[in-house]
Amino acid sequence: MQISLAGRSAIVTGGSKGLGLAIAQEFARSGADVAILARDQATLADARALIQKEAKGKVLAISCDVSKAAPIEAACAQCNAEFGKVDIFVNNAGQSTRGPSETITDEMWQADLDLKLFAQIRFCRILFPQMKQRKWGRIISVLNIGAKAPGADSAPTSVSRAAQMAFTKALSMEGAPHNVLVNSLHVGVIVSDQIKRRYERERPNVSLEEFIAQAGKAVPMGRMGRAEEFANVATFLASDAASYVTGCAINVDGGRSPVV
Repeated sequence: MQISLAGRSAIVTGGSKGLGLAIAQEFARSGADVAILARDQATLADARALIQKEAKGKVLAISCDVSKAAPIEAACAQCNAEFGKVDIFVNNAGQSTRGPSETITDEMWQADLDLKLFAQIRFCRILFPQMKQRKWGRIISVLNIGAKAPGADSAPTSVSRAAQMAFTKALSMEGAPHNVLVNSLHVGVIVSDQIKRRYERERPNVSLEEFIAQAGKAVPMGRMGRAEEFANVATFLASDAASYVTGCAINVDGGRSPVV
């Protein structure tokens, strides 16, 4: 089976690093025009240069605060102008805000919901009707396994992710008759910028490599995943090869989640 995204165009939020960057790279290698969205212009420029090395189509880097409606509208308009259409939307931007529930303020709740759930809603409000009209579309939300099995002190991130998962399922039912396929991918522990930030935050008395190895021991496969492994699944879902897959919440976690 050959995976090709030739002739397709994609938006990847949080696309300047980590999972978003890996997904954007694989999309570009597979032939798609790709727009990466993030806030920091310097990081975006570096990511664009990296993606461009193996890209077969156009690569855009757009500074966009996806927690606000106006920048989302502007970014979608720019992508439609540059690409002519947007076939694939990957909702990846996010952060892991968490703590004891009594310490989470209204402002923290709202910021988390704006960045994750409302960003997903706002992008889809613009892009979903266009995909329906063309009778082809792919929407993929990058969530985590906490959306299905939240742990202690996991709010607000697990709650916003659970809401995103529910929205994904609802949207898949609306999109199915129009060949717009909507799925979510749920990450466990992946070697990425987030794990590096966690290492810097916790400052354990071991090397980063040892820290990653120790974190991987909790995974049934005995190791942490790699960003490119996650990107491979996203690329499959974005392609014609996944033409009968919609409404699914797929774990890409090495077997870690207690909920399938």
